[in-house]
Amino acid sequence: MIDILKDLKERELIYQTTNLEGLQKRLSKGKIVLYCGFDPTGESLHLGNFLHLIALKRFQMLGHQPIVVLGGATGLIGDPSGRIEERPLISRKILEENKLKIKKQIEKFLDFKGKNKALILDNYLWHSKQKLLNFLREIGKNFTVSYLLAKESVKNRLETGISFTEFSYNLLQAFDFYYLFKNYNCELQIGGSDQWGNITSGIDLIKKIENKEAFGLTLPLITTTTGEKFGKSTGKGIWISKNLTSPYELYQFLFNTPDSEVIKLLKYFTFLSLSQIEKLEKELKNQPEKREAQRVLAFEMVKIIHSEKEAKEAEKISKALFYGNIKDLTEKELEIATKDLPTFVLENTLKISLLDLLVLAKISLSKREARQDILNGIIFINDIKYDKLNSEIKKSLCLFKKYLIIRKGKKNYYLVLWK
Repeated sequence: MIDILKDLKERELIYQTTNLEGLQKRLSKGKIVLYCGFDPTGESLHLGNFLHLIALKRFQMLGHQPIVVLGGATGLIGDPSGRIEERPLISRKILEENKLKIKKQIEKFLDFKGKNKALILDNYLWHSKQKLLNFLREIGKNFTVSYLLAKESVKNRLETGISFTEFSYNLLQAFDFYYLFKNYNCELQIGGSDQWGNITSGIDLIKKIENKEAFGLTLPLITTTTGEKFGKSTGKGIWISKNLTSPYELYQFLFNTPDSEVIKLLKYFTFLSLSQIEKLEKELKNQPEKREAQRVLAFEMVKIIHSEKEAKEAEKISKALFYGNIKDLTEKELEIATKDLPTFVLENTLKISLLDLLVLAKISLSKREARQDILNGIIFINDIKYDKLNSEIKKSLCLFKKYLIIRKGKKNYYLVLWK
């Protein structure tokens, strides 16, 4: 069996382990059952926590059995980890809807057939059967208050305040690991680095009750260059659901990855071999302007999350904009490409001066700035350069009789919808 820990280490995916030597020894004996939990507090996984599914997939591909735990119970409580304020409680109805959507995303990605088939379990099934007094006597007695107060997720919230509801979250997740250990022979929990306290509580509980060792492994918490959680930057999450983030939007987000981050993300998110990634790293150093590493990252991720067909479509649109081949796009592709562009509606005319169009569409802030932009040769309409002040734009220039794609400089795109 290929060494999964060696693969994770080479991809820089191991942040912490509870007992690396012990885990290595256990894995050398054969298949292990592992789990990762996802609280359905949103209707989709985002790109940051999708990394945990990628890790489960890596284990499964190398012969191990993954379990996904959907937090039907813990999602009703709220995980305080990584938060500076109380998480708003969501209704059971919304939670159920979210569970169904996330379950479909997971089912598309992991293999649910064969001898190491993945399982999806809902922790509401066992927590809902718990009686409060029994839980406090049998589980709560194994944790001191000082032990719980020392957890980062609690300690960081003592000044701003933490309710007993969120304070109890750690015990619920610890019981999840114990329950899976006892009923499914699950010996390993993985999660983000912010889940370390929850994972170690489960391991401690198993040790106290069963007097056996279980293991924990955390993945690095991915952040952008500005320190924001990966996939939640710029105030708009990057989601796995195409209803929330289209394949093209996902492609563009990844294509815009900085040079300093792209090799790391290729190791984290793709199933390319390390030798293939090393080749891309050399290309990045020698010809960074080609952005080949970014292109491969974007293509592979859209292919993994959606499909190869949608990856090719997103790549075609991106290339058309980047290389000035807008006219090669179909109307549907053009609509996808311009969905989030600043849009100006022009109507009741068949022609307009270029100066007026730039000002009306707020591409240039004044006629003086518009003149400067034109003379500087940075205005392109449907890939045609306009550098004459007296230029007149006619409706016949429109693509599909209604679209003008105006580019100012290298990256600033605008849409004029000519009715």
